[in-house]
Amino acid sequence: MTRATARFDQRVLGWFDVHGRKDLPWQQDPTPYRVWVSEIMLQQTQVATVIPYFERFMARFPDVLSLADAPADAVLHLWSGLGYYARARNLHQAAQQVRDLHGGVFPETFDAVAALPGVGRSTAGAVLSLSLGQRHAILDGNVKRVLARCYAVAGWPGQSTVQAQLWELSEDLTPAARVKDFNQAMMDLGATVCSRSRPACEACPLADDCVAHAQGNPAAYPGKKPRKTLPVRDVRMLLIRDPAGQVLLEQRPPSGIWGGLWGLPELAMGDDPLAWIRRQFGQEPQQQQVLPVRRHTFSHFHLDIAPLQILLPEPGWLALEGVDRVWYNPAQPDARGLAAPVSRLLEEIQLEQPEVSP
Repeated sequence: MTRATARFDQRVLGWFDVHGRKDLPWQQDPTPYRVWVSEIMLQQTQVATVIPYFERFMARFPDVLSLADAPADAVLHLWSGLGYYARARNLHQAAQQVRDLHGGVFPETFDAVAALPGVGRSTAGAVLSLSLGQRHAILDGNVKRVLARCYAVAGWPGQSTVQAQLWELSEDLTPAARVKDFNQAMMDLGATVCSRSRPACEACPLADDCVAHAQGNPAAYPGKKPRKTLPVRDVRMLLIRDPAGQVLLEQRPPSGIWGGLWGLPELAMGDDPLAWIRRQFGQEPQQQQVLPVRRHTFSHFHLDIAPLQILLPEPGWLALEGVDRVWYNPAQPDARGLAAPVSRLLEEIQLEQPEVSP
């Protein structure tokens, strides 16, 4: 056992007792359900961003049964703007699985929690250790960074061999006592001290034995994901408005980007939007306005969105088999999950009230 390993948990816990975060909303009444929701929200999302979403979510879905019984649209509505919407769909499906397979009681064994949609090894360990004090190691992004630097584990953690080394360290270092505090401390340490770009090594309880710090290059760990150029896709989004100012929305397929959310009709850039309007509505568009192109970046590609606002002379209805469509009033929004760029576009046209031209 190395010197760092021998005193690792004591120093981490000592730091936590003074500097750790203890007043986060999910730390109050930390039931497995509440901690689970917070952990899913916190995946790839900062604490400050998550807090208001978590509070609204808990007010609407205070327990797993209320979440399981809710329509998917209500869940996606409260997730709108948080991104990575597969998390919300998995959360809803997992709640239904708890209802149907566990009698509506959130499971308290590792295998049962890990088997829920959207829950992996680290999330299951976090849920059970933070809510019930069970001894399970965790390995979220913050913990990976602390361990990779302290023990100079080279390479990108997405590689299986590197991840296996980090898991072994996490398992070895997780103490038998105060596991809840230790795991919270490791996440806090990575988020507030051992940060990605500017680690505050002078404030770190592990600095004396941190190999990366001794090398003078903590930012070199963990290794970065190999870069690749993201492809760019183009799409035309149609802001079709009726004389009352309502906008036509359609629900996206349940899988894929923005799965299950409501968005605008989309066309390939080479398609004629006015001809499409004539075919679908049997009307001649009264006015149109080209809005600025905006880019939305996903993890694997850039999407360049070219919005076109079109005013119809008469109210109309568009119904295609297998596609749900509604006329939506941006001035009186309802509880509907909207894709983030669509939500921003609707806010933009409401605030600016742009003049459209023939």
